[in-house]
Amino acid sequence: MKRKFTLLLALSLAMLILVTGCGSKESAEKSNEPAEKQKDTFKVGMECGYAPFNWTQMDDSNGAVKIDGTAEYAGGYDVEIAKRLAEGLGKELVIVKTEWDGLVPALTSGKIDAIIAGMSPTAERKQTIDFSDNYYKSDLVMVVKKGSKYENATSIHDFKGAKVTAQLNTFHYSVIKQIDGVLQQPAMDNFPAMRVALESGVIDGYVSERPEGVSASAANPNFAMVEFEEGFTTTDDDTAIAVGLAKGSELTEQINKILAGISEDERKAIMDTAIKNQPAAK
Repeated sequence: MKRKFTLLLALSLAMLILVTGCGSKESAEKSNEPAEKQKDTFKVGMECGYAPFNWTQMDDSNGAVKIDGTAEYAGGYDVEIAKRLAEGLGKELVIVKTEWDGLVPALTSGKIDAIIAGMSPTAERKQTIDFSDNYYKSDLVMVVKKGSKYENATSIHDFKGAKVTAQLNTFHYSVIKQIDGVLQQPAMDNFPAMRVALESGVIDGYVSERPEGVSASAANPNFAMVEFEEGFTTTDDDTAIAVGLAKGSELTEQINKILAGISEDERKAIMDTAIKNQPAAK
């Protein structure tokens, strides 16, 4: 009986070890799957709320890309650039909708691989992240109500006494103090919020870049874009737009090579198409 019991116990232990070993192998294989899939994706963070650079829509029309984890899609200039980069890298593009203030933390924590969100490579940001070569460059403008006394302004100083704001944590907000006598208002979280504030008269204008100004005035007939003869003092990095990347990222060199293959004429055509395809302002 003792022999039979010992034999049965040995067989049971052997089976247990075998099953446990298989389970461990399966678990290991499963744990490796996300890592393997991760290597095949290019996760890009953007607000999806800064037309014509990026916006949110409800279908895949005009080449929009599904936003990760939602039923929505992202379109715009940044999306088209991201698509070209993903193709050149041989990876699947994944759009991760992220609030502006969360973009750099998302990049440094590894949640995303790149920021393609109309972001300027300012000296302050370069302390935390790296940037690719520029993929767009534009001038600063002011968006105002059509018919207001500011519509025909030619100098930033024509906005003396005006209630002016810009997006939080952008260089747009920092240049407002260059306007003599301006009533600088608290910075706002995003461009849709600023458009609502302008429409309702809470502000007289907000600082933006030319593509967004064209977009805003095209989407809302009550808005006008003011371009200046005597404008803001800025650096080249302030008005340029580049891809944000983690410090020392191996993607930087590859992305610069891909960007070098996109001509200025093609970039202009992509932006013109984005402005044409942008959804109406809400």
